This record gives sequence, structure tokens and C-alpha cells, in this order.
Amino acid sequence: MNSTTVRIDAHQHFWDPARYSYPWMAGDLMDPVRRAFKPHDLLPPVRGAGIGGTVLVQTLSSVRETREFLELAAATDFVHGVVGWVDLTSPTVGDDLDALVEGPFGRWLVGIRHQVHDEPDPCWLGRDDVRRGLAAVQRRGLAYDLLVRARELPAATETVRRFPELQFVLDHIAKPRIAEGQDDPWTQRMPALAAEPNVSVKLSGMVTEANWASWTPDDLRPFVDRVVNWFGPDRLMFGSDWPVCLLAGTYEEVIAGLTATLMPTSPHEIAQIFGGNAQRVYRLHNAGGHSARV
Repeated sequence: MNSTTVRIDAHQHFWDPARYSYPWMAGDLMDPVRRAFKPHDLLPPVRGAGIGGTVLVQTLSSVRETREFLELAAATDFVHGVVGWVDLTSPTVGDDLDALVEGPFGRWLVGIRHQVHDEPDPCWLGRDDVRRGLAAVQRRGLAYDLLVRARELPAATETVRRFPELQFVLDHIAKPRIAEGQDDPWTQRMPALAAEPNVSVKLSGMVTEANWASWTPDDLRPFVDRVVNWFGPDRLMFGSDWPVCLLAGTYEEVIAGLTATLMPTSPHEIAQIFGGNAQRVYRLHNAGGHSARV
């Protein structure tokens, strides 16, 4: 299968507040998405957008959730990979990863993530125990998603330099303050991270960093332009951040907004951003997922 023929949404979630408590879902502003979101909810918009596969990303610091997501991926045609969670600081992190990878649905595990921007310590990624965990992730051929803001970018950059063989993926372009129109610390710190060749970045999560009610592609464009210049099209990938994005726009509006900011971009580069890069970075073509079996 030609990797450029499949459109991939590299960042989406499922959740169910009736089963789990989500600390990040606090406050009245989250009420519109405070319900269960499951595969049948996402199927219509992904099919309507011509998306052939997705990467399902953890929402909790929970190995149980990761196991459930792996099983769900095995049963869901359009989920081609899972970015899960393990406790990187645990002395048993290697065994924990092996239990996931070697489990009945382990072939869908393509990466690991932790909500680093919620840690009190901005240098959390620099801790010795965290880096031992990252070494364990690297040894198993998985990617590591960086969920950071500008505050954590220096520690993220130093960590990336320590692990040149580990594939890192920066989520949500590090959440700049789009609603304010500029974010000086983000602008100053991102180029150093982009200079490291083992980092790719998701063009995701931007509409919820903008003004939810009034954003337009013009609000996103200055930030997208910088990321494109810093990373280049071969290290960018589309992610919807569905259903979080529903706070600020529909699935279709998110895709249209990003597409507008990327013009002019060649058809080949668009195909890579909307699929090929995610397949390569997350090794989806080798993950044993549905796309590899058709």
C-alpha cells in the first residue's frame, strides 16, 4: 500500500465520564463534551472527510485505559494505532511496556504519552527516572508524544537531544496562545526543538487555543506558518483533536481551517501532512493494524 493514499487523523480521543473521572475536564466550559464519545460518533465525520485511519491517543494516566484502547483498536477498522500511557517513573516501566506490547492487542501500540504540561515541575522531562522510562520506550521501538507548552520546551529540547534514536512527536504545536495573537516564549523556544531531526509535530489542538467562538484561519496562520518554516512539510501531520475540537468547531471546520492555512502547499506535501508522515512516524504500516491487512 502506498503510504500517501491513506488520509490519517493522527490525534483523536474517546472517553466516557460515566466510567472515568477526567481531571482536565473540570469547569462549566467543558460541558459540551462532558459525555461519552465512542467510535460510532467519529465514524461519520472521518468517512465524510475521506479519512482512512486515525491514531487514538490516551486521555488518562491509566494503563487500564490503554489496554481498553488497544482492544478497541482491534475492533475498530479506522483506528490504526494507539498512543497509550505507562508510568515512566516506575521501576517496572519495562515490564509494563512489555505487558502491553506482548498482549493480545499489542500490535496497535505505536507510542506513549504523558500530560507533561500538567506536572508542577517544568523540568519533569529531565528527571533521571523519567529518562529511564523514555529509554525503555525507545528500546521497544515506540514513539513518544510530547504534550508540553512553552514553559516545558527547554526541558523537552534537552531531552530530545539525549535520545537521538527516539522518535518524538510534539502535540498541538506546543499550545501557543493563539487567542492572544502572539506567544513570545513559544516563538523563542520552538526553533531549538525544531532543529532536532527526531521531532515531528502535529498540526492539532489549535482551534481550542484560539477564540472558540470567533476564530478564523487567519488567526491560526501566523502560528502554522512558523511551524511549517521550522519543521518543514515532511515532519508535519494533521490531527483533529476530536472531540476536544468540538468546543470550537466541527470536524469539517477543523480540516478546512488547517487546509486554508497551508495554502499554497503542493499536493504531495498535503498528502504527506494528511497521511504519509503519520504512517511513517508511527510506523502504522508495520503496526499490524487494519490498514496493513487490507
